[in-house]
Amino acid sequence: MSVDDKFKHEAQDLLGKAKEAQGKLTGDDSKEAEGKVEQATAKLKKAGENVKDIFK
Repeated sequence: MSVDDKFKHEAQDLLGKAKEAQGKLTGDDSKEAEGKVEQATAKLKKAGENVKDIFK
């Protein structure tokens, strides 16, 4: 996985955590759920890149 991809995936994960925290603070369930989805997406992308690295 390239450093650029790692940075993008980590940034997406952090953005998701921030959205989730904002949703919890404001009581906005949709914002909280959106943050969880972003975190899950980032984790899937990280896992996919790790699999690609294994088969290189």
